[in-house]
Amino acid sequence: MGIRNQTTLSDFLLLGFCELPEQQPLLFGIFLGMSLVTMLGNLLIILAIGSDQHLHTPMYFFLANLSFIDTCFSCTIVPKVLVNIQTQHHTITHTGCLMQMYFFMALTLLDDFLLAVMAYDRYVAICLPLHYIMIMHPQSCLLLVAASWLCSHLLAFSLTLLMSQFSFCDSHSIPHFFCDVPPLLKLACSDTHIFQVTMLSEAVLSGMIPLTCVLVSYSHIIRTILRVPSAGGKHKVFSTCGSHLTVVTLFYGTLFVVYFQPSSSYSADTGMVASVIYTIVTPMLNPFIYSLRNRDMQGALWRLFGWGKGSTQ
Repeated sequence: MGIRNQTTLSDFLLLGFCELPEQQPLLFGIFLGMSLVTMLGNLLIILAIGSDQHLHTPMYFFLANLSFIDTCFSCTIVPKVLVNIQTQHHTITHTGCLMQMYFFMALTLLDDFLLAVMAYDRYVAICLPLHYIMIMHPQSCLLLVAASWLCSHLLAFSLTLLMSQFSFCDSHSIPHFFCDVPPLLKLACSDTHIFQVTMLSEAVLSGMIPLTCVLVSYSHIIRTILRVPSAGGKHKVFSTCGSHLTVVTLFYGTLFVVYFQPSSSYSADTGMVASVIYTIVTPMLNPFIYSLRNRDMQGALWRLFGWGKGSTQ
């Protein structure tokens, strides 16, 4: 009752983690630590790529964009979670909720498109190496990234605009730690049929098409790798693509758990666990995934800190 009395009719209640009052200090420390690691790790990736001439290539240009998106992801979700845990004031305004949902969707879609672009870049580099410079020239890279930003924001805006027309039931209680689409749909008292059809259409456009691009690209890459005669050559190509495949698996695996199911069968607990993975854990892990097995990135980080020349291989 104490939490419910804090809200007005125009506010929502973010009730994620409210059922664990004794663990609030631990949760605050975990989320704060993960947020700081995410911000620091992705900032180092961006600085290392920007400061090292050896990394001024399409692959690292896309990686720098991915790191920037992951930093924005953390800034969109985690600060509100930390404030809610620290102050025990779990309300968010209707406008604030829609804005958080908009930026969350835009960044998720942008991640989706960018992972497909990165897969295409690896396909061209490995399967069409003689045409790589011609296909992935700077103007093409800028166009691919700009198109990803534009499409993601347009798709997110259309859904947010439809959601803003809904009226919501009296409880306004969201069993989640941020304003995600499935729990908001369950609160809506309006007819959500048009929204769900639009969301399904956008999911096919922005989900299945990029995923198909990733799968087709890597099927060609694997066939090319299997033709490489030397074990050392195969290992080098696999190490280049392994990091990206790991990120793709984490990203799409958790998204399918939450969004590719009917809203009537949505589980708040499952949704929260999956959401923690792709909104907090994955952005934190990406810098480690992309740098631990990448000698070029390791060398750039060493040079960034002035610890040595590092490897330029």
